Amino acid sequence: MLAIVPAYNESAAIAAVVGSIQREAPEFDVLVVDDGSTDSTYAQARRAGVAVLRLPFNLGIGGAVQTGYAYAFENGYEYAAQVDGDGQHDPAQLRTLLDRIQSDPPVEMVYGTRFGGKEGFKSSFARRAGIRLFAAILSAVTRQRVTDPTSGFRLCNRRAIELFARNYPLDYPEVEAILLMHRHELRSAEVPVSMRVRAGGRSSITLLHSGYYMIKVLLAVFVGLFRARHHIEPGDDAPTSGIHGI
Repeated sequence: MLAIVPAYNESAAIAAVVGSIQREAPEFDVLVVDDGSTDSTYAQARRAGVAVLRLPFNLGIGGAVQTGYAYAFENGYEYAAQVDGDGQHDPAQLRTLLDRIQSDPPVEMVYGTRFGGKEGFKSSFARRAGIRLFAAILSAVTRQRVTDPTSGFRLCNRRAIELFARNYPLDYPEVEAILLMHRHELRSAEVPVSMRVRAGGRSSITLLHSGYYMIKVLLAVFVGLFRARHHIEPGDDAPTSGIHGI
């Protein structure tokens, strides 16, 4: 099992995040994907003694995460989790995600929802409103309950790893990834988790970018509704690169 930790300028938090995964979820190997950081993120991750992939420039969260999934696919991992490098996700709850996906084999991806009744950090009112809008749209499209589609705390099995290794949304991928799963006839499910205040860095979704984020994701969902759906079988069209479009 692999924990993929995408990180961009997370020098204040990355060592603690890696240490927490090693302590709370020792069954997971750790891969840090340094997304072209300009601070000491790479050096901090290397000192933590885990595998580190250093991208030559900033690809954005989608490119970094897809690189991690390509690594997981090429190295034969059966499960891969996403854990943000800013400290918001609690690695102790990886077991919750793992138990859920193993107890229901038809589910290929499990993600944590901060709106499932557990106490913890909650985002701003404006962001919660956007989350509710995306959740309503995805619930209608996928015909299952979606409450937190922007959660990046996720665990995938081998089939979802293969899909994301070869095709992953680039800009703000969490919402689109759920739609991508649905379009390829792969099942996803939510489990309640708590989330924490980020320990360092800054969010890529600022007030300035929030309008662009809303419009871009809504357009992506709209376009995705008209794309052909495909059934993914393990081993089909194995990816040759970890970067979308190369």
